[in-house]
Amino acid sequence: MTAIALMMTLLSVTPSSLTFDGAGEKLLHVRNDGDAAVRIERAELAPGSDGFALQPTNGRVLQPGESYELRVAFVPDGRHAQAFGGVQLHAADGEVTAVAVRAGGSWLLTLMIFFPLVGAALVMLAPRGRHALVRAIALGTSLVPLAAALHAVAHFDGAGGLQFVQHVVWIPAFNVEYFVGVDGLSILMVLLTALISTIAILASFGIDQQVRGYFALVLLLETGMLGTFVALDFFLFYIFWELMLVPMYFLIGIWGGPRKEYAAIKFFLYTLVGSVLILLAIIALYFHAAPTALVDGTPVQHTFDMLKLASNDWAHKGLTLFGCDFSRVVWVAFFIGFAIKIPIFPLHTWLPDAHVEAPTAVSVILAGVLLKMGAYGILRVNFAMLPAATEWAATTMTVLGAINIVYGGLCAFAQTDLKRLVAYSSVSHMGFCLVGMASFTDVGMNGAMLQMFNHGTITAMLFLLVGVLYDRAHTRQIDRFGGLAAAMPRYAFVLGLGFFASLGLPGLSGFVGELLVFLGAFAAHRVVVAIALFGVVITAAYHLWALQRVLLGRWNEGWRDRAQFFDLTAREKLTLAPLAAFVIVLGVWPMPLLRLVGPGLGELVRHVLG
Repeated sequence: MTAIALMMTLLSVTPSSLTFDGAGEKLLHVRNDGDAAVRIERAELAPGSDGFALQPTNGRVLQPGESYELRVAFVPDGRHAQAFGGVQLHAADGEVTAVAVRAGGSWLLTLMIFFPLVGAALVMLAPRGRHALVRAIALGTSLVPLAAALHAVAHFDGAGGLQFVQHVVWIPAFNVEYFVGVDGLSILMVLLTALISTIAILASFGIDQQVRGYFALVLLLETGMLGTFVALDFFLFYIFWELMLVPMYFLIGIWGGPRKEYAAIKFFLYTLVGSVLILLAIIALYFHAAPTALVDGTPVQHTFDMLKLASNDWAHKGLTLFGCDFSRVVWVAFFIGFAIKIPIFPLHTWLPDAHVEAPTAVSVILAGVLLKMGAYGILRVNFAMLPAATEWAATTMTVLGAINIVYGGLCAFAQTDLKRLVAYSSVSHMGFCLVGMASFTDVGMNGAMLQMFNHGTITAMLFLLVGVLYDRAHTRQIDRFGGLAAAMPRYAFVLGLGFFASLGLPGLSGFVGELLVFLGAFAAHRVVVAIALFGVVITAAYHLWALQRVLLGRWNEGWRDRAQFFDLTAREKLTLAPLAAFVIVLGVWPMPLLRLVGPGLGELVRHVLG
C-alpha cells in the first residue's frame, strides 16, 4: 500500500505497484482513509511511461471512506515489449502520490553483472594452495556472463531499442535508480567483454603467485566492465567506471613486470584525473536538468537517468559556465575524461607503460575492453546527451583521430619491444574509431562500432601471442628472434593471421571497419581523411617489418636450444581459436553484427544532426 498525508486526510492506493506479464489491464484502488474530503485534481502517467495507458481522471472529490478505481493498461509494441513508468495522483494542495507500473523486466543483465562477484567470493574462500580449484572456480564463473551475453545477442532485436531492461528506484533520497539495459551502442561491447574476460582467465592459468587474489581481482574487474556498458543511471555508471580502476591498479602493480609500480601509478593517476572531470560534468548535468520523475512516478527536481538527461535541450537553455556555453564546457570535460581511456593523443602516454608491465592476460583485457570504454562513453554521453556540442566539435575529433592513426603508427614503427609495438598499434587503431564517429554518417558510425569490436578481438589475439613468445624466450626484443616459423609453424600461422588482420588485409575483420570508416568520413572531412590514409601504409609497414624479423629469415644463433621454442599448447590454442574465428568470419560476413548495431547507430546520427 502507498499512502501519503494530505492535510487532514489520508489517501491510500493499492496495490503499491503494478506488474504486467503481457498486454492487458489492471486496476488501482484509490481510497480516502482520512476524516476530511480530498480533491484529486488529476491522475496521469509520469513522464517516460511509454507503452502504458491510463483512464483519465480530473477534478474528483473523495469523501472520507470513499474509493474509486483507476484502470491502467499495457499495450506492448515493437519498441515497448518492456516498459517502466508510474501513475501520479495530484491532490489539490500540490502533494503527489506515485505508484510504479512495469512490464517485462529482465534479470539477465543483473545476473551477468554480479555473478562474477559471487565467483570472486568463492575464490577467496577456497583453501590456500588449492590453485587448480581456484582456477576452475574463476573459469566456471566467467562462463555464466558469457552465456548470458550470447543469449542477449541471440535474442536482441536491432530495431527494438533498449532491451533486457531492469529499472527500479534504488536510493530515493538522492534520486538514484538501478537502471540497466542494452541497445545498439552496448550489445557488442557486452559480448566482447564477456568473451575477453573468459579468455583472459584461461590465459592466466600460468599465474602461480597469490593466485586467489589475482583471480578475485579479475572477476571484480569483469563486474566493473560489464556494469559500465549496461548502466543507464549516471550514479550507477560512475560506480562501475570507478570499480574498474582499483583491480586494474593492483593487477598491474602486483603481478606486473620490473617497472610495475611506476606503470600502475601512472595508469591510476591518468584515469583518476579523467574520472574527476567526468564526475564534475555529471554533477553539472544533474543540477541543471529539467524537473522530471523517478521510474515509479515520484516527482523530482534532479535526475541521474541518462535517457532523461538526453531529452534535455542543453544547447538552448541559455546556460553559461566560466563565461562559455554550458553544454560545450561540459562536453569538453566528458570528452577529456573518456579520451584518456581510449587513449587519444596527447593523453596516451600511460598506455604503453601499462601494457608492457602488465601480465599478458591483463594486457588482453586492457586493450580488448578497457580502451573501448572511452569510445563507448563518448557515444553514450557526448553524442546522446550533448548533440549540438558534439556537432560543434566534429572537426576537432576528426583531426585528433587522424593524429592518433599516424602518430601511433610511427611510434609503433620505432619500437624494438614486440609488446610495446602492439600497444602503440592500439593507439593508432582507436583513431579510426574516432574518425568514424565524427563523420555523423550511418556508414562511418557502423564502421567505428565494428572497428571497436574487431580491434578488441585482434589486439587480444596479438597480446596473447606476444605472451606465448615471452613464456618461451623471456624477452620481447624483436632483434632477438628470427626464423621462428620453422620451429613454431602453428604459432607462425596465428601470428601472421593476427598481424594481417591488424594491418587491414581484405578478407579479414580489420579491413571491414576501416573501410566503412573511410567511406563514411571522406565526404565530410576529405583533407583530414586523406592524411589519415597514410596511417594505413605505416600500419602495413611496421606489421610486415616485425613479422619478417620474428618469423622469417635465418635462425638467431643466440638460441642454442631450439627445443625451448615449442609450438602452441592445447590451452594456448583454446584461447586463440575463438578470436581467430571472429577475425576470419567477420572479415567475409560482418552483416550479423551490423544488423545488431545499425538501427541504433542510425538513430544516434539523426539525434546529433537534429
